[in-house]
Amino acid sequence: MAVDLSHSDEVRELVERTRDFIRGVVVPLDDAHDGDIAAAGGDALRRDLQQQAKAAGVFAPHGPVEFGGLGLGMSDRAPVFEEAGYSLFGPTALNIAAPDEGNVHMLAHIADPAQREQFLAPLARGDVRSAFAMTEPAPGAGSDPTALRTRAVRAEGGWRINGHKWFITGADGAAFFIIMARTSGEPGERGGATMFLAPADTPGLRVGRHIDTMDKSMLGGHCEVFFDDLLVPDSAVLGEVDRGFDYAQVRLGPARMTHVMRWLGAARRGHDMAVARVVEREGFGARLADLGMIQQMIADNEIDIAATRALLTRACWELDRGEHAANATSIAKTFAAEAIVRIVDRSMQMCGGLGVAADLPLARLYREVRPFRIYDGPSEVHRWAIAKRVVSAAKRARREAE
Repeated sequence: MAVDLSHSDEVRELVERTRDFIRGVVVPLDDAHDGDIAAAGGDALRRDLQQQAKAAGVFAPHGPVEFGGLGLGMSDRAPVFEEAGYSLFGPTALNIAAPDEGNVHMLAHIADPAQREQFLAPLARGDVRSAFAMTEPAPGAGSDPTALRTRAVRAEGGWRINGHKWFITGADGAAFFIIMARTSGEPGERGGATMFLAPADTPGLRVGRHIDTMDKSMLGGHCEVFFDDLLVPDSAVLGEVDRGFDYAQVRLGPARMTHVMRWLGAARRGHDMAVARVVEREGFGARLADLGMIQQMIADNEIDIAATRALLTRACWELDRGEHAANATSIAKTFAAEAIVRIVDRSMQMCGGLGVAADLPLARLYREVRPFRIYDGPSEVHRWAIAKRVVSAAKRARREAE
């Protein structure tokens, strides 16, 4: 069986254009503001960078062609997103940052024609930002989405939503929210969730405080959001009632993989910087790059980069085939989240004191990539899910053999 891992000429050219744009335009801004997107100008910076990305022909590689995107599938997105991630501001510049990128993907698959025009079109074009509101304070939905407590009940002309969300990325300044609310059943029960679309200025929707986290590169922060008798019409239902958990899988698997792509780009920048440093730096009578312990760290970084790409390739191949890819995306996400941290950590170690100083970007890269072991499902939850699938398959095979 022949396996072709090459990309088309068009994709390779897009990768090159993205590399030039990110390193020539975006990286200097990232470095000037220590990767803090609010300090760099927030939405004003986003709008400026996205205009430049459009002029460079690299804007919205994932977006539907009808709305100005390039329409790439998951496999073709990987090298482009990786190059964008070389700068912490790169995903924002290309309109592929979380949560907007995942929301574009989901709306393109689920939204009806009216919702596509009202919500997807301006989001894909970069006219607005969005937020995906699912996570709740304990005992609500977190790593276990079935604990969902935000409730939507039938009301005259639509639905009335009450609940409290937190760690909602991009909430401050979002033009609209995709809200996960329970429409049947009780917390702890599978199913019974529905997704709703609500403009941010809808009465009863309030964005609260920013939860101060270690990462600073995601526009709009990670906020608390409150729904107090939020009334939305029937037309606000995204997809079908009570199928919200099913639809979430349309978003979550691909979004985990695009996170891997972006953060791998960030880790590569750390690795490149460390290798350049140890090739120049002398100590103990030799170039640091000629010392065995340094060479082991370089080799281990290369192994982690290659293994992450390989697992990502498999998961994206399954997704492009229309498969659920739950196991492949869990495996790739878990390995990558930990490998990316290892890559940046080793790069810091190779650079010594400069590795933890603001003179180099390594400390801020670590600050940004470390939360990925928690975001989009902690490593422990993914390991549990992987093991559960394996054990279930073994039990099923045993029953069939009896």
